[in-house]
Amino acid sequence: MNKTNNQRIAKNTFMLFTRMIVLMLVTLYTSRIILNVLGVIDYGIYNLVAGVVTSLSFLNSSMSSATQRFLSYELGAKNTQKIKMVFSMSVNIHIIIAVLILIISETIGLWVLNNSLKIPSERLVAANWVYQFSILTFIVNIISVPYNAAIITYEKMNVFALISVFEVVLKLIAVFILEAFGYDKLQLYAILIFSVSFIIRIIYGQYTKRNIKDCCYIFTWDKCLFKTLLSYSSWNLWGNIASVGFNSGIDILLNIFFGPMVNAAKGIAYQVNYALSSFLINFQTAMNPQIIKSYAAENYDYMIKLVFTGARLSYYLMLLISLPLILSTPQIVHWWLGKVPDYTTVFCRLIIINTLINSISGTLMTGVQATGKIKLYQSVVGGLLLLIVPISYVFLKFGYPPQTTFYVYIALSITSLFARIAIISPILKIPKVRFTKDLLLPIFFISIGPLTILLLLNNYSENNFNNFIFLNLILFSTTLTIIYFFGLKKEEKEFIASNISSINKKFKLLKK
Repeated sequence: MNKTNNQRIAKNTFMLFTRMIVLMLVTLYTSRIILNVLGVIDYGIYNLVAGVVTSLSFLNSSMSSATQRFLSYELGAKNTQKIKMVFSMSVNIHIIIAVLILIISETIGLWVLNNSLKIPSERLVAANWVYQFSILTFIVNIISVPYNAAIITYEKMNVFALISVFEVVLKLIAVFILEAFGYDKLQLYAILIFSVSFIIRIIYGQYTKRNIKDCCYIFTWDKCLFKTLLSYSSWNLWGNIASVGFNSGIDILLNIFFGPMVNAAKGIAYQVNYALSSFLINFQTAMNPQIIKSYAAENYDYMIKLVFTGARLSYYLMLLISLPLILSTPQIVHWWLGKVPDYTTVFCRLIIINTLINSISGTLMTGVQATGKIKLYQSVVGGLLLLIVPISYVFLKFGYPPQTTFYVYIALSITSLFARIAIISPILKIPKVRFTKDLLLPIFFISIGPLTILLLLNNYSENNFNNFIFLNLILFSTTLTIIYFFGLKKEEKEFIASNISSINKKFKLLKK
C-alpha cells in the first residue's frame, strides 16, 4: 500500500515539475516584457494596487486550506456522502467570502488607494481601473478555490498541470496584446488578467462537474459543518494574515517611505520568489494529500515518515536551486530585465534565503492540519509573523534602508521554525530530539559544504556568460553530490533510482 502511495507521489511530482518548468519560463519571460511595456512606475503601481486587493486574501487562503484538508480527510476515511457535503458547503462559504471582500474593497480599500498611497496624480485614474479589475479577478479566483482543492485532493495532477500551463499561456498572449494596442497599457493589462482568470474559472468548474462526481455542487446548508469549517479556517487566518502582512503590508510601507520605484524592485523579487517557490509548492502539493489521507486511515507511522521525508527533501531541493541563484543574482536580473531597478538584486537574494528557511516547514504544517489541532500552532506562529510589519516600520522610521524589511522577515522565519517544532512535537507525539536528530542536524551538516563553496566562488563571479556557466555547474554538481551521498537515506536513493528507471523506460517506449 505504502509503495503504491510512494509511486503515486512520484508520478504526481513529475507532472507538477513539468508544469512548474513551463510556468517558470513563461512567467519570467512575461515579467520582462511587462516591465518594458509598462515602465518601472506603472509596473510598481500595478504591484502596489493589486496588492491592496490581495491583502484580503487571508480570508480566502484560510478557507482553501480548510477545504483541501476536509476533502482529503473524508476521502481517506472513504466517506463519499460527507465529501459531497464538504464540497458544497465550501462553495457556499467562498461565495460569502467573495461578497465580504467586495464590500471591504469598495469601502476601506478604495479609501486607502485614493488617500494613503503615493501614486502620481496623472496615473490615479489608471490606478483605480487596475483596482476595480483586480477586485473582480480576486473574486473569480476565490470562487474557483473549492474546485482547485477537489482536483488536488483527488490527485488529478495531470489536469491541474495542463490547466495551469494553459493559464500562463493565456497570460503570455495577454502581454502580446498589450504590446499591440495603444490604449492605456496599465488599464488594459488589468482587464486582460481578469479575462484570463474568468476563462480558467469556467474550465475548472466544468472539469470538476464532469469528472469528479462527488464534488458536484448542489445547494445545501449544514449548520454544524459550517461551524466546523469556519472554526478550523478561523485559526488558519493568523498564518495567512501574517503572510499578507509581509506582502501587502510591506508593499505599503515601502511605498510610503520610498515610493513606487522600490515597489517595482520588490515586485521583481517576488517574481523570482514565485518561480523558485514553484519547485517547492509542486513537490509538497504531491505529498500533502497523502499525509492527510494517511492520518485519516490511521496509518500514523507512514504519515510521520512522509512529514520528515518531505521536510528534508524540500530543503535539499531548495538548497540545490537557491545557491546558484544567489551566486549569480546580479547577472541573472541584468540579462533578464536589461534595466534593473535599484535594490532588485539584494531583494532577490534575501527573499531566496527566506524561502530556503521556510521550505522546512511545509509538510510539518500539513501534519498538524491533518490532525485538525491547529489552534495553538496558528496562534503562536501567526502571532510571531504578524510582528513583521510593526518591527519593519520602526526600523524604516529610524532611517534604515528598504532591505531591512527582509532581514526582519528572515529573523522571524527562523524563530517561527523552532516554535513550530515545539508545538508540533506533542501534537504528533514525536520527541523533540527526533526533530533535531532526523531533521535539523542533517540539514545543518549538509549545508556547510555547499555554503562554503558558494562563498569561495562568489569572489570569482563576473558578468561573463562562460564564467557564469562554469561556476554554477561547479556549485550545482557539488551540492547535488553532497545531498545524494550524505543527505539521503538508503530507501530514498533506491526510490529515486527506480523512478528514474521508470521514466527512462517511458521515454524509450515513446521513441518507438
